[in-house]
Amino acid sequence: MEKFEIKESYTVNDLIALVHVLRDPEHGCPWDRVQTHESIRQNLIEETYEAADAIDKNDKTLLCEELGDVLLQVALHAEIEKQSGGFGIDEVADGICKKLVLRHPHVFGEVVAKDSDTVLTNWEAIKRVEKSQKTGADSVHDVPLALPALMRSQKVQKRAGYVGFDYPNVQMALDDLRSELEELSAAVEADTNVEEELGDLLFAAVNVARFKKLDAERSLERACDKFVRRFEIVEQLASSRGIDMKNADIDTLNGLWDEAKQKLGANTPENKK
Repeated sequence: MEKFEIKESYTVNDLIALVHVLRDPEHGCPWDRVQTHESIRQNLIEETYEAADAIDKNDKTLLCEELGDVLLQVALHAEIEKQSGGFGIDEVADGICKKLVLRHPHVFGEVVAKDSDTVLTNWEAIKRVEKSQKTGADSVHDVPLALPALMRSQKVQKRAGYVGFDYPNVQMALDDLRSELEELSAAVEADTNVEEELGDLLFAAVNVARFKKLDAERSLERACDKFVRRFEIVEQLASSRGIDMKNADIDTLNGLWDEAKQKLGANTPENKK
């Protein structure tokens, strides 16, 4: 078994060496050495979200810790693959470095990029060549299925837009959203195709977000946060007045909701998050 040197401080190379020790088939950690790509797939997702949460909280100490957890997942996947005769962490690093050089011709070549939009457009064009994507459909199919639905929708729409399949302005996207709402209303009334029409409505709403350069996933996260803050106040108000929310009529509940909005300040920047 390879020994791991205990130090006052460590580097990325130390992390790679440590993971190698933990994965040792005979003397490693009983948990680490039996893991597979599939068994720790969810860990990678969860650790990434925890890092994102640290960013949202503007907690740099927490972010440093959570990025370490993400880095551990990368090191584990690379070690798992290396032990099975595949790529290792060096190949991972080599691949991303080559990709970054290739996709930044305005830095490492003669291409001129006047702004970030031009950079993104060039990035997508280079990516299509790299992946031998000859059609817009090829590019759309390349969007990972594992992405959250709102995020996937936005990427699909964006890539379709690169080949010209797009509304000319946000107003037409809004018109489409209204049309989808009408179709959903009709479906609910007829009690048929509700799931399909609801999906179309959500997809159309994402399109509006894209036109306004908003992250649809982030927008919904903030709406959830706002609901939670308001609901907490509603519950407090109901409790202080002896109101049983389960048996209260809708007018009473709406009244409590309006009070909660006023207490938070419906138009304050914090409440719009």
